[in-house]
Amino acid sequence: MSAFTSLSRAMALGLIRDRSAVFFMLIFPLMFLALFGALLQDDGVSRSTVIQVGDVSVLDDMPDERLTELSDALTIQRTGALGPALEDVRAGDADAVLWEEAGRLQLRYSAADPARAGTVVGLLESIVQTANVAATGQPPAFELTTGQVEDESIKPIQHLTPGLLGWAVATGASFMSAFTLVNWRKKRILRRLWLAPVSPVTVIGARVGVSLGLAFAQTAIFLAVATIPFYGLRLAGSWWLTLPLVACGALAFMSIGLLVGAWAKTEEAANGAVQVVILPMAFLSGSFFPTDDMPGWLRTVSDALPLKYLNEAIQDVLTRGEGWGAALPTAGGLLLFTAVLTAIAARIFRWDDA
Repeated sequence: MSAFTSLSRAMALGLIRDRSAVFFMLIFPLMFLALFGALLQDDGVSRSTVIQVGDVSVLDDMPDERLTELSDALTIQRTGALGPALEDVRAGDADAVLWEEAGRLQLRYSAADPARAGTVVGLLESIVQTANVAATGQPPAFELTTGQVEDESIKPIQHLTPGLLGWAVATGASFMSAFTLVNWRKKRILRRLWLAPVSPVTVIGARVGVSLGLAFAQTAIFLAVATIPFYGLRLAGSWWLTLPLVACGALAFMSIGLLVGAWAKTEEAANGAVQVVILPMAFLSGSFFPTDDMPGWLRTVSDALPLKYLNEAIQDVLTRGEGWGAALPTAGGLLLFTAVLTAIAARIFRWDDA
């Protein structure tokens, strides 16, 4: 127990005294959470701008209540000159031009932003259909009522926190285990431990304990920041299941660090290898943005990454109200991943560079 305590203390002090490591494992991910959480406070759809040239009856005759509702998604700018309005659309200063000619509505838009163009066309088609129904004097045969399945108060922080927390845990666990292994081998500390009456279980146990302590500290800090009223993270009933998921995730990415540390000969090589593995994985696993719009082949790659499952499981239990059914399969998969990579790292491990 004395050896375990001494090794754990040495590893923890090494982390605390390394200011760059503290920055990149604690402060840097937290900066992303604070920045994105502030920038995405308003998660509504941005308004499109349509230039109305001259008189357009469907807009001019629209009731004030309907115009107020429309203003949430559409900004109407009026002008009397068609040519300059078209130039504004070509230049990207407006999304579309609308005018009426011989009883027919004319709409011109830019294809540079297909999503925005589709939104404008859909809105104006809805306006025209409503006007046509009103002109017939007959009620519509069918009506569509829409609504979201989540609470309308849900904010982007509900989606940001799980992904960025998963990335922070992955970075911290993998970097520290790789860096410690390479640094201790370079300073011949591992060789001294090999010759000393200290079992490998004690060394590994100390490394695991420090990695879990770091992961739990990251979790506590993330949740403390995200739940302040400005960001407004709302925790689900089984949010505490985040802790065992984070523990399993820390072990999984610690095994990646052990593999890198067993291979690399210098701290620079270890740091570079960890960044090459973790940073692309974070982008492909939904830590920064959803993966739904990825090409099919890229989603296939994403489905093979452990961080994706960690992110999704944390989100399920932290904000979606799911329980053990969402946590256990991911926890088991991460532990299996840990066992496989640790076994590979053990095969190529060396006590010194000789």
